[in-house]
Amino acid sequence: MVNLIDKYCEMPAVVRKPMWKIWHKLMIKFDKNSDAVFMNYGYQSLNGDTPLELIEKDKINRYCIQLYDFVVKKVDLKDKDLLEVGSGRGGGASYITRYFKPKSYTAVDISSNVIKFCNNYHKVEGLKFIRGEAEKLPFIDGSFDVMVNVESARGYSSLKTFFREVYRVLRHDGHFCFADVIKKGEYEEVRNHLQENGFKIISEHEISKNVVRALDFDTERRKTLITNKVPKFLVKPFLKFAATKGTERYEDFATGRMEYWSFVLQKNGQLK
Repeated sequence: MVNLIDKYCEMPAVVRKPMWKIWHKLMIKFDKNSDAVFMNYGYQSLNGDTPLELIEKDKINRYCIQLYDFVVKKVDLKDKDLLEVGSGRGGGASYITRYFKPKSYTAVDISSNVIKFCNNYHKVEGLKFIRGEAEKLPFIDGSFDVMVNVESARGYSSLKTFFREVYRVLRHDGHFCFADVIKKGEYEEVRNHLQENGFKIISEHEISKNVVRALDFDTERRKTLITNKVPKFLVKPFLKFAATKGTERYEDFATGRMEYWSFVLQKNGQLK
């Protein structure tokens, strides 16, 4: 199990997709009370900014929510049609819909099990979850004003194909809010793929240190959640997957072996 988690993103697409579905089945099986609705690494400001104002029930997930907030807050979302691809357990979709008030929010994931979970758990007006594949989105051209993708694209078989699909389903001047882990030395390649697929870069930030700081603050919550819900023989790989402090994945960020980048892009260029 540990090796499968470590090498997930390097596996062939034919293996990654069923592995992702299996992972979600395990999450649903172990998390009976639906306590884990986020799966991202989180974000924490390093500048002493005023803490994000959250209602009481959301405070437990502060650092994961702050990542979503950082990724999308530069774009006006009110009364817009939003799409999220790779929505996982739906926490980010719920947060954005409740706090930013878009006209509609459609969240897509490849796992039918997680889609069923999200539609049952997240009862938010204007929010719906449907099954779909990132590289073959089930929507007509120009369907959305804004597209969100957080910590999901690194598992796709082709970034170029995914970016082209994002471009296709966005309306003219639509925005793409994108954040993910990038191996050290591969940033320029990802950036070039975005531009080649017609996106203008509005902003770009390496937020690796912010992610590490969030994991510092959030490690105890993650450890408690995992040790209370997961069978003992799976605790170690789950902790690694969650990048708790002291794990190899945490050290990847802390030492710079892996970087975390956030982009805001706009569809107003030409495909090359």
